[in-house]
Amino acid sequence: MTGETSLTTLIRSMTPVLNEGAYVFCSLTDAAQLQGAQALGSFQEREGLTVILQRQQAEHLQLKIDYVAAWLTLEVHSALAAVGLTAAVAGALANAGISCNVIAGYYHDHLFVAHTDGPRALAVLQQLADGAE
Repeated sequence: MTGETSLTTLIRSMTPVLNEGAYVFCSLTDAAQLQGAQALGSFQEREGLTVILQRQQAEHLQLKIDYVAAWLTLEVHSALAAVGLTAAVAGALANAGISCNVIAGYYHDHLFVAHTDGPRALAVLQQLADGAE
């Protein structure tokens, strides 16, 4: 199934959802440090393996926590080649003073904002979708 590429359609039908829980980004020197914990996402960087975990998992593993995030999912199936959705979403959040870290999955885009900003970010994104022409 091919994802959507029309920016107007993507914004209008993005259907943002605020997922439950608190999430953290941690940097590991070795994946073995996960000790069987299931990462929500990961990316290998030169400096180490970045993993996204539920806060409770990171605390249990005694990992360093710098940033606690809320996780929002845009339910629209966006094509990886779509142009402008990340910019539109990040711009709307930036205008509201909300920082945003974006992860693109095969089907959906996932946004991580400061945990305390989760509900406000959801409202900003819903307003963006409602105003799409």
